[in-house]
Amino acid sequence: MDNTNTLQLQWAEICTQLEQTLRDRFVMRWLSKVIPSSIENDQVNLTVTSPCIHELIEQNYLEKIQSLWKSKNTNINTVNLKLKADSKTQESALPKTEIVQPAQQTTCVAPEKNESEEIPCYLDPAHTFDTFVVGKSNQFAYAAAKKIAEDDSISFNPLYIHAGVGLGKTHLLHAIAWRIKERHPEKSVLYLSSEQFFQRFLHDLNTKNMDNFRALVRSVDVLLIDDIQFILGKPRTQEEFFYTFNALVAEKKMIILSANAMPAQLQGIDDMLRTRISQGLVVDIAPADENLRLGILQGKNKEMGAVVPDDVLSFLAKSITTNVRELEGALKRVIAHAELIGNPINMNTTQEVLKDILHTYERPVKAPEIQRMVANYYNISLDDLQSTRRDRAFARPRQIAMYLTKTLTPLSLPDIALCFKRDHTTVIHAVRTIEGLIQQDKKLATQIAEITTKLKAGENA
Repeated sequence: MDNTNTLQLQWAEICTQLEQTLRDRFVMRWLSKVIPSSIENDQVNLTVTSPCIHELIEQNYLEKIQSLWKSKNTNINTVNLKLKADSKTQESALPKTEIVQPAQQTTCVAPEKNESEEIPCYLDPAHTFDTFVVGKSNQFAYAAAKKIAEDDSISFNPLYIHAGVGLGKTHLLHAIAWRIKERHPEKSVLYLSSEQFFQRFLHDLNTKNMDNFRALVRSVDVLLIDDIQFILGKPRTQEEFFYTFNALVAEKKMIILSANAMPAQLQGIDDMLRTRISQGLVVDIAPADENLRLGILQGKNKEMGAVVPDDVLSFLAKSITTNVRELEGALKRVIAHAELIGNPINMNTTQEVLKDILHTYERPVKAPEIQRMVANYYNISLDDLQSTRRDRAFARPRQIAMYLTKTLTPLSLPDIALCFKRDHTTVIHAVRTIEGLIQQDKKLATQIAEITTKLKAGENA
Protein backbone atom coordinates (compact mmCIF):
# COMPACT_ATOMS: atom_id res chain seq x y z
CA MET A 1 0.00 0.00 0.00
CA ASP A 2 1.49 3.42 -0.99
CA ASN A 3 1.94 6.29 1.38
CA THR A 4 -1.15 8.14 0.14
CA ASN A 5 -3.46 5.22 0.82
CA THR A 6 -1.80 4.61 4.20
CA LEU A 7 -2.22 8.25 5.11
CA GLN A 8 -5.90 8.32 4.15
CA LEU A 9 -6.65 5.07 5.97
CA GLN A 10 -4.89 6.09 9.18
CA TRP A 11 -6.57 9.50 9.17
CA ALA A 12 -10.01 7.88 8.75
CA GLU A 13 -9.31 5.52 11.66
CA ILE A 14 -8.13 8.41 13.87
CA CYS A 15 -11.26 10.45 13.06
CA THR A 16 -13.40 7.47 14.03
CA GLN A 17 -11.59 7.16 17.36
CA LEU A 18 -11.91 10.89 18.01
CA GLU A 19 -15.63 10.77 17.28
CA GLN A 20 -16.09 7.92 19.75
CA THR A 21 -13.96 9.67 22.41
CA LEU A 22 -15.11 13.26 22.09
CA ARG A 23 -18.73 12.83 21.01
CA ASP A 24 -18.69 16.43 19.86
CA ARG A 25 -20.39 17.18 16.55
CA PHE A 26 -18.67 20.56 16.20
CA VAL A 27 -15.22 19.02 16.47
CA MET A 28 -16.14 16.40 13.89
CA ARG A 29 -17.34 19.15 11.58
CA TRP A 30 -13.94 20.83 11.94
CA LEU A 31 -12.06 17.57 11.32
CA SER A 32 -14.02 17.02 8.11
CA LYS A 33 -12.30 20.15 6.75
CA VAL A 34 -8.82 18.75 7.42
CA ILE A 35 -6.96 17.25 4.46
CA PRO A 36 -4.20 14.66 5.09
CA SER A 37 -1.59 15.82 2.58
CA SER A 38 1.64 13.84 3.06
CA ILE A 39 3.92 11.68 5.18
CA GLU A 40 7.55 12.79 5.12
CA ASN A 41 9.99 10.63 7.07
CA ASP A 42 8.62 10.64 10.63
CA GLN A 43 6.19 13.55 10.12
CA VAL A 44 2.57 13.72 9.03
CA ASN A 45 1.36 16.89 7.33
CA LEU A 46 -2.28 17.89 7.52
CA THR A 47 -3.73 21.00 5.89
CA VAL A 48 -6.81 23.12 6.46
CA THR A 49 -8.00 26.25 4.66
CA SER A 50 -9.93 27.88 7.49
CA PRO A 51 -7.81 29.96 9.92
CA CYS A 52 -10.58 29.67 12.50
CA ILE A 53 -10.64 25.86 12.37
CA HIS A 54 -6.84 25.73 12.17
CA GLU A 55 -6.53 27.73 15.39
CA LEU A 56 -9.10 25.74 17.33
CA ILE A 57 -7.82 22.31 16.32
CA GLU A 58 -4.17 23.24 16.82
CA GLN A 59 -4.75 24.61 20.30
CA ASN A 60 -7.18 22.00 21.58
CA TYR A 61 -6.89 18.71 19.69
CA LEU A 62 -3.60 18.44 17.79
CA GLU A 63 -1.82 16.78 20.72
CA LYS A 64 -4.56 14.13 20.90
CA ILE A 65 -4.34 13.55 17.16
CA GLN A 66 -0.58 13.12 17.38
CA SER A 67 -0.92 10.62 20.23
CA LEU A 68 -3.45 8.55 18.29
CA TRP A 69 -1.30 8.63 15.18
CA LYS A 70 1.73 7.35 17.07
CA SER A 71 -0.35 4.45 18.34
CA LYS A 72 -1.26 3.61 14.73
CA ASN A 73 2.21 4.11 13.33
CA THR A 74 5.18 3.98 15.67
CA ASN A 75 7.40 5.57 13.03
CA ILE A 76 5.53 8.85 13.34
CA ASN A 77 6.92 11.42 15.81
CA THR A 78 5.19 14.61 14.73
CA VAL A 79 1.88 15.71 13.25
CA ASN A 80 1.85 19.16 11.66
CA LEU A 81 -1.34 21.09 10.94
CA LYS A 82 -0.69 23.66 8.23
CA LEU A 83 -2.86 26.55 7.12
CA LYS A 84 -3.31 26.65 3.36
CA ALA A 85 -4.74 29.75 1.71
CA ASP A 86 -7.99 29.21 -0.17
CA SER A 87 -8.78 31.84 -2.78
CA LYS A 88 -12.47 30.94 -2.72
CA THR A 89 -13.03 31.79 0.92
CA GLN A 90 -10.95 34.55 2.40
CA GLU A 91 -11.71 33.78 6.02
CA SER A 92 -10.22 35.97 8.67
CA ALA A 93 -7.52 34.48 10.85
CA LEU A 94 -7.79 34.46 14.59
CA PRO A 95 -4.67 36.04 16.01
CA LYS A 96 -2.52 33.71 18.08
CA THR A 97 -2.47 35.34 21.47
CA GLU A 98 -0.21 33.92 24.10
CA ILE A 99 -1.19 33.83 27.74
CA VAL A 100 1.64 33.35 30.17
CA GLN A 101 0.64 31.28 33.16
CA PRO A 102 2.97 30.72 36.13
CA ALA A 103 3.26 26.97 35.58
CA GLN A 104 2.60 26.68 31.87
CA GLN A 105 1.82 28.47 28.65
CA THR A 106 -1.54 28.26 26.94
CA THR A 107 -3.51 30.27 24.40
CA CYS A 108 -6.84 31.96 24.19
CA VAL A 109 -8.70 32.38 20.95
CA ALA A 110 -9.40 36.02 20.20
CA PRO A 111 -11.38 37.69 17.43
CA GLU A 112 -10.07 40.42 15.22
CA LYS A 113 -11.42 43.86 14.67
CA ASN A 114 -10.89 43.73 10.92
CA GLU A 115 -8.71 41.88 8.44
CA SER A 116 -5.59 43.84 9.29
CA GLU A 117 -6.03 44.86 12.92
CA GLU A 118 -5.86 42.27 15.67
CA ILE A 119 -7.64 42.51 19.00
CA PRO A 120 -5.58 40.60 21.59
CA CYS A 121 -7.42 38.47 24.12
CA TYR A 122 -5.33 38.21 27.24
CA LEU A 123 -6.09 36.35 30.39
CA ASP A 124 -4.12 38.34 32.92
CA PRO A 125 -1.70 36.04 34.82
CA ALA A 126 -2.27 38.19 37.91
CA HIS A 127 -6.03 37.61 37.86
CA THR A 128 -6.32 34.27 39.63
CA PHE A 129 -8.27 33.05 42.63
CA ASP A 130 -5.10 33.20 44.70
CA THR A 131 -4.74 36.95 44.13
CA PHE A 132 -8.41 37.80 44.64
CA VAL A 133 -8.90 39.40 48.06
CA VAL A 134 -12.15 38.20 49.62
CA GLY A 135 -14.37 40.27 51.92
CA LYS A 136 -18.03 40.53 52.85
CA SER A 137 -18.85 42.50 49.72
CA ASN A 138 -17.59 39.86 47.27
CA GLN A 139 -17.50 36.52 49.13
CA PHE A 140 -20.68 35.16 47.50
CA ALA A 141 -19.45 35.99 43.99
CA TYR A 142 -16.05 34.49 44.81
CA ALA A 143 -17.59 31.26 46.15
CA ALA A 144 -19.84 30.92 43.09
CA ALA A 145 -16.90 31.51 40.72
CA LYS A 146 -14.78 28.85 42.47
CA LYS A 147 -17.69 26.42 42.44
CA ILE A 148 -18.22 26.66 38.70
CA ALA A 149 -14.46 26.48 38.04
CA GLU A 150 -13.76 23.49 40.28
CA ASP A 151 -16.94 21.40 40.12
CA ASP A 152 -17.28 19.25 37.00
CA SER A 153 -21.04 19.04 37.42
CA ILE A 154 -22.86 22.21 36.33
CA SER A 155 -25.29 23.03 39.11
CA PHE A 156 -26.18 26.43 37.64
CA ASN A 157 -25.82 27.84 34.15
CA PRO A 158 -25.12 30.63 33.45
CA LEU A 159 -23.20 32.29 36.24
CA TYR A 160 -23.99 35.99 36.01
CA ILE A 161 -21.83 38.46 37.97
CA HIS A 162 -22.87 42.10 38.17
CA ALA A 163 -21.00 45.00 39.76
CA GLY A 164 -19.87 48.55 39.18
CA VAL A 165 -16.62 49.52 37.51
CA GLY A 166 -13.40 48.31 39.10
CA LEU A 167 -14.88 45.94 41.69
CA GLY A 168 -13.47 42.65 40.39
CA LYS A 169 -15.82 41.22 37.73
CA THR A 170 -13.08 40.79 35.14
CA HIS A 171 -10.69 39.40 37.75
CA LEU A 172 -13.17 36.63 38.61
CA LEU A 173 -13.84 35.78 34.95
CA HIS A 174 -10.11 35.44 34.29
CA ALA A 175 -9.69 33.37 37.46
CA ILE A 176 -12.43 30.97 36.34
CA ALA A 177 -10.79 30.55 32.93
CA TRP A 178 -7.35 29.93 34.46
CA ARG A 179 -8.64 27.35 36.95
CA ILE A 180 -10.62 25.40 34.33
CA LYS A 181 -7.61 25.32 31.97
CA GLU A 182 -5.43 24.21 34.87
CA ARG A 183 -7.78 21.35 35.81
CA HIS A 184 -8.81 20.41 32.26
CA PRO A 185 -6.19 21.40 29.67
CA GLU A 186 -8.17 19.53 27.03
CA LYS A 187 -11.19 21.83 27.39
CA SER A 188 -11.67 24.75 25.03
CA VAL A 189 -12.19 27.98 26.97
CA LEU A 190 -13.09 31.21 25.20
CA TYR A 191 -12.99 34.60 26.96
CA LEU A 192 -14.29 37.63 25.07
CA SER A 193 -15.06 41.18 25.96
CA SER A 194 -18.41 42.37 24.62
CA GLU A 195 -16.53 44.52 22.10
CA GLN A 196 -14.62 41.50 20.80
CA PHE A 197 -17.86 39.51 20.49
CA PHE A 198 -19.49 42.36 18.58
CA GLN A 199 -16.52 43.10 16.31
CA ARG A 200 -16.07 39.44 15.38
CA PHE A 201 -19.80 39.04 14.72
CA LEU A 202 -19.88 42.18 12.58
CA HIS A 203 -16.84 41.13 10.56
CA ASP A 204 -18.14 37.64 9.81
CA LEU A 205 -21.61 39.00 9.04
CA ASN A 206 -20.21 41.50 6.54
CA THR A 207 -17.95 38.90 4.89
CA LYS A 208 -20.74 36.30 4.84
CA ASN A 209 -18.75 33.94 7.07
CA MET A 210 -21.28 33.46 9.85
CA ASP A 211 -20.46 29.74 9.97
CA ASN A 212 -17.01 30.80 11.19
CA PHE A 213 -18.50 32.89 13.97
CA ARG A 214 -20.86 30.16 15.08
CA ALA A 215 -18.12 27.54 14.97
CA LEU A 216 -16.04 29.80 17.19
CA VAL A 217 -18.55 30.66 19.91
CA ARG A 218 -20.83 27.60 19.94
CA SER A 219 -18.27 24.83 19.94
CA VAL A 220 -16.35 25.70 23.12
CA ASP A 221 -16.71 24.00 26.48
CA VAL A 222 -16.70 27.28 28.40
CA LEU A 223 -17.73 30.70 27.10
CA LEU A 224 -17.00 33.82 29.18
CA ILE A 225 -18.25 37.23 28.04
CA ASP A 226 -17.36 40.37 29.95
CA ASP A 227 -19.69 43.40 30.18
CA ILE A 228 -22.52 42.00 28.07
CA GLN A 229 -24.53 45.21 28.52
CA PHE A 230 -22.60 46.62 25.56
CA ILE A 231 -23.95 44.04 23.09
CA LEU A 232 -27.55 44.57 24.16
CA GLY A 233 -29.51 47.13 22.21
CA LYS A 234 -27.89 45.88 18.99
CA PRO A 235 -30.72 43.65 17.66
CA ARG A 236 -28.72 41.40 15.31
CA THR A 237 -25.90 40.91 17.81
CA GLN A 238 -28.30 40.23 20.68
CA GLU A 239 -30.21 37.72 18.54
CA GLU A 240 -27.01 35.86 17.70
CA PHE A 241 -25.98 35.88 21.36
CA PHE A 242 -29.41 34.48 22.31
CA TYR A 243 -29.04 31.56 19.87
CA THR A 244 -25.47 30.98 21.05
CA PHE A 245 -26.67 30.99 24.65
CA ASN A 246 -29.39 28.43 23.92
CA ALA A 247 -27.05 26.20 21.91
CA LEU A 248 -24.44 26.07 24.68
CA VAL A 249 -26.98 25.46 27.44
CA ALA A 250 -28.52 22.63 25.40
CA GLU A 251 -25.07 21.07 25.02
CA LYS A 252 -24.48 21.49 28.79
CA LYS A 253 -21.55 23.84 28.15
CA MET A 254 -20.68 26.50 30.75
CA ILE A 255 -21.54 30.17 30.27
CA ILE A 256 -20.16 32.89 32.55
CA LEU A 257 -21.30 36.46 32.03
CA SER A 258 -20.60 39.80 33.67
CA ALA A 259 -22.45 43.09 33.46
CA ASN A 260 -22.85 46.39 35.25
CA ALA A 261 -26.39 45.69 36.52
CA MET A 262 -28.67 42.83 37.51
CA PRO A 263 -30.67 41.27 34.61
CA ALA A 264 -33.86 43.09 35.60
CA GLN A 265 -32.09 46.46 35.24
CA LEU A 266 -30.35 45.88 31.90
CA GLN A 267 -31.43 48.31 29.18
CA GLY A 268 -32.38 47.09 25.71
CA ILE A 269 -32.43 43.38 26.57
CA ASP A 270 -35.05 41.06 25.10
CA ASP A 271 -37.40 39.74 27.78
CA MET A 272 -36.83 36.13 26.75
CA LEU A 273 -33.07 36.51 27.04
CA ARG A 274 -33.45 38.30 30.37
CA THR A 275 -35.51 35.36 31.65
CA ARG A 276 -33.01 32.77 30.44
CA ILE A 277 -30.11 34.58 32.10
CA SER A 278 -32.06 34.97 35.35
CA GLN A 279 -32.62 31.20 35.49
CA GLY A 280 -28.92 30.77 36.27
CA LEU A 281 -27.13 32.05 39.36
CA VAL A 282 -27.07 35.84 39.65
CA VAL A 283 -24.52 37.26 42.10
CA ASP A 284 -23.32 40.77 42.80
CA ILE A 285 -20.15 42.42 44.03
CA ALA A 286 -20.82 45.37 46.32
CA PRO A 287 -18.36 48.23 46.86
CA ALA A 288 -15.48 47.09 49.06
CA ASP A 289 -15.61 48.05 52.72
CA GLU A 290 -12.60 49.60 54.44
CA ASN A 291 -11.15 46.31 55.71
CA LEU A 292 -11.32 44.78 52.24
CA ARG A 293 -9.78 47.86 50.64
CA LEU A 294 -6.94 47.71 53.16
CA GLY A 295 -6.42 44.01 52.45
CA ILE A 296 -6.25 44.70 48.71
CA LEU A 297 -3.66 47.42 49.25
CA GLN A 298 -1.56 45.22 51.54
CA GLY A 299 -1.59 42.44 48.94
CA LYS A 300 -0.67 44.80 46.11
CA ASN A 301 2.07 46.39 48.22
CA LYS A 302 3.57 42.96 48.90
CA GLU A 303 3.23 41.95 45.25
CA MET A 304 5.09 45.07 44.12
CA GLY A 305 7.84 44.57 46.68
CA ALA A 306 7.38 48.08 48.03
CA VAL A 307 7.64 49.34 51.59
CA VAL A 308 4.64 51.61 52.11
CA PRO A 309 4.00 52.59 55.75
CA ASP A 310 0.88 51.17 57.37
CA ASP A 311 -0.54 54.62 58.07
CA VAL A 312 -0.37 55.47 54.36
CA LEU A 313 -2.12 52.23 53.40
CA SER A 314 -4.81 52.92 56.00
CA PHE A 315 -5.19 56.48 54.74
CA LEU A 316 -5.69 55.27 51.13
CA ALA A 317 -8.18 52.63 52.25
CA LYS A 318 -10.19 55.27 54.10
CA SER A 319 -9.97 57.94 51.41
CA ILE A 320 -10.62 56.09 48.12
CA THR A 321 -13.88 54.31 48.70
CA THR A 322 -15.69 53.46 45.47
CA ASN A 323 -13.31 51.87 42.97
CA VAL A 324 -10.72 49.18 43.67
CA ARG A 325 -9.03 49.84 40.34
CA GLU A 326 -8.45 53.49 41.28
CA LEU A 327 -7.34 52.39 44.74
CA GLU A 328 -4.61 50.18 43.26
CA GLY A 329 -3.73 52.92 40.77
CA ALA A 330 -3.28 55.41 43.61
CA LEU A 331 -0.88 53.06 45.39
CA LYS A 332 1.15 52.55 42.20
CA ARG A 333 1.31 56.31 41.71
CA VAL A 334 2.64 56.88 45.24
CA ILE A 335 5.29 54.15 44.80
CA ALA A 336 6.31 55.38 41.34
CA HIS A 337 6.65 58.96 42.59
CA ALA A 338 8.92 57.83 45.43
CA GLU A 339 11.10 55.80 43.07
CA LEU A 340 11.40 58.53 40.44
CA ILE A 341 11.72 61.60 42.66
CA GLY A 342 13.48 59.97 45.58
CA ASN A 343 11.17 61.32 48.27
CA PRO A 344 10.18 59.07 51.17
CA ILE A 345 6.66 57.64 51.26
CA ASN A 346 4.79 59.23 54.14
CA MET A 347 1.47 60.94 54.80
CA ASN A 348 2.63 64.35 53.54
CA THR A 349 4.05 63.12 50.24
CA THR A 350 1.07 60.82 49.69
CA GLN A 351 -1.42 63.65 50.14
CA GLU A 352 0.61 65.90 47.83
CA VAL A 353 0.98 63.27 45.08
CA LEU A 354 -2.70 62.29 45.20
CA LYS A 355 -4.28 65.69 45.87
CA ASP A 356 -6.20 65.66 42.57
CA ILE A 357 -7.59 62.17 43.26
CA LEU A 358 -8.33 62.79 46.92
CA HIS A 359 -10.25 65.94 46.08
CA THR A 360 -12.71 63.81 44.08
CA TYR A 361 -13.42 61.62 47.08
CA GLU A 362 -13.78 64.35 49.67
CA ARG A 363 -17.13 64.28 51.43
CA PRO A 364 -18.78 67.36 52.91
CA VAL A 365 -17.95 67.74 56.58
CA LYS A 366 -20.32 69.53 58.96
CA ALA A 367 -19.49 71.59 62.03
CA PRO A 368 -21.24 69.28 64.55
CA GLU A 369 -19.19 66.34 63.23
CA ILE A 370 -16.00 68.29 63.78
CA GLN A 371 -16.96 69.18 67.34
CA ARG A 372 -17.85 65.59 68.22
CA MET A 373 -14.68 64.21 66.61
CA VAL A 374 -12.35 66.71 68.32
CA ALA A 375 -14.01 66.23 71.71
CA ASN A 376 -13.73 62.46 71.40
CA TYR A 377 -10.12 62.62 70.16
CA TYR A 378 -9.01 64.68 73.17
CA ASN A 379 -11.27 62.80 75.58
CA ILE A 380 -13.36 65.75 76.69
CA SER A 381 -17.13 66.25 76.63
CA LEU A 382 -18.94 68.23 73.96
CA ASP A 383 -20.16 70.59 76.69
CA ASP A 384 -16.56 71.26 77.74
CA LEU A 385 -15.59 71.94 74.13
CA GLN A 386 -18.31 74.59 73.82
CA SER A 387 -17.89 75.98 77.33
CA THR A 388 -16.05 79.17 78.38
CA ARG A 389 -13.45 77.21 80.39
CA ARG A 390 -9.93 78.47 79.63
CA ASP A 391 -7.95 75.47 80.88
CA ARG A 392 -5.44 74.40 78.22
CA ALA A 393 -6.99 70.89 78.14
CA PHE A 394 -10.21 72.47 76.85
CA ALA A 395 -9.05 75.69 75.15
CA ARG A 396 -6.63 74.02 72.73
CA PRO A 397 -9.16 71.41 71.43
CA ARG A 398 -11.69 74.25 71.07
CA GLN A 399 -9.24 76.23 68.93
CA ILE A 400 -8.48 73.12 66.84
CA ALA A 401 -12.19 72.55 66.27
CA MET A 402 -12.61 76.17 65.14
CA TYR A 403 -9.60 75.86 62.81
CA LEU A 404 -10.95 72.63 61.27
CA THR A 405 -14.40 74.14 60.83
CA LYS A 406 -12.81 77.05 58.96
CA THR A 407 -10.70 74.79 56.70
CA LEU A 408 -13.15 71.92 56.10
CA THR A 409 -16.50 73.70 55.78
CA PRO A 410 -17.79 76.63 53.71
CA LEU A 411 -19.09 78.38 56.84
CA SER A 412 -18.29 82.06 57.29
CA LEU A 413 -16.52 83.34 60.41
CA PRO A 414 -19.77 84.66 61.97
CA ASP A 415 -21.45 81.28 61.31
CA ILE A 416 -18.55 79.43 62.93
CA ALA A 417 -18.75 81.79 65.91
CA LEU A 418 -22.43 80.89 66.36
CA CYS A 419 -21.57 77.17 66.36
CA PHE A 420 -19.19 77.71 69.27
CA LYS A 421 -21.23 80.44 71.03
CA ARG A 422 -18.41 82.94 70.51
CA ASP A 423 -17.83 86.08 68.46
CA HIS A 424 -15.99 86.00 65.14
CA THR A 425 -12.83 87.67 66.55
CA THR A 426 -12.36 84.66 68.84
CA VAL A 427 -12.56 82.39 65.80
CA ILE A 428 -10.00 84.49 63.90
CA HIS A 429 -7.61 84.28 66.87
CA ALA A 430 -8.10 80.49 67.14
CA VAL A 431 -7.44 79.90 63.43
CA ARG A 432 -4.26 82.03 63.44
CA THR A 433 -3.02 80.36 66.62
CA ILE A 434 -3.39 76.83 65.20
CA GLU A 435 -1.90 77.85 61.84
CA GLY A 436 1.20 79.05 63.68
CA LEU A 437 1.45 76.00 65.96
CA ILE A 438 1.21 73.56 63.02
CA GLN A 439 4.45 75.01 61.67
CA GLN A 440 6.27 74.53 65.00
CA ASP A 441 4.66 71.50 66.67
CA LYS A 442 4.95 68.29 64.62
CA LYS A 443 2.96 66.31 67.17
CA LEU A 444 0.06 68.73 66.94
CA ALA A 445 0.28 68.74 63.13
CA THR A 446 0.05 64.93 63.11
CA GLN A 447 -2.96 64.99 65.45
CA ILE A 448 -4.79 67.46 63.24
CA ALA A 449 -3.96 65.39 60.14
CA GLU A 450 -5.38 62.27 61.83
CA ILE A 451 -8.58 64.06 62.83
CA THR A 452 -8.93 65.45 59.28
CA THR A 453 -8.53 61.98 57.76
CA LYS A 454 -11.18 60.53 60.05
CA LEU A 455 -13.59 63.33 59.24
CA LYS A 456 -13.13 63.03 55.47
CA ALA A 457 -13.55 59.26 55.67
CA GLY A 458 -16.81 59.69 57.53
CA GLU A 459 -15.75 57.84 60.65
CA ASN A 460 -18.01 58.11 63.67
CA ALA A 461 -16.70 60.14 66.57
